[in-house]
Amino acid sequence: MSDAINKCSAQETAACCCVDVGTVMDNTDCTASYSQVFTDQQQAQQALAALTDKARAVESDPCDINSSINPVDGGFQLDVDFIFCCQAETLIFQLGLR
Repeated sequence: MSDAINKCSAQETAACCCVDVGTVMDNTDCTASYSQVFTDQQQAQQALAALTDKARAVESDPCDINSSINPVDGGFQLDVDFIFCCQAETLIFQLGLR
């Protein structure tokens, strides 16, 4: 499964996926979004379950998970927003998917 996490405003170095030391974490970016097309609905549901488990392993307070699986040309598109209680958890979750 290829990871398609976006909405990370932290500055990253492409060579090592490291966060710049000067990055300010001010809790304004607590959402990680994921979107990918799978060949069938079962694969999309399995990916959602795996991502949910990873989010639950990171959360200190319950993470709000909003998801949808919709038929599209070529398969089923999984769209998920993971809303954590703090930006540090969002960053840990995103880095854990790499």
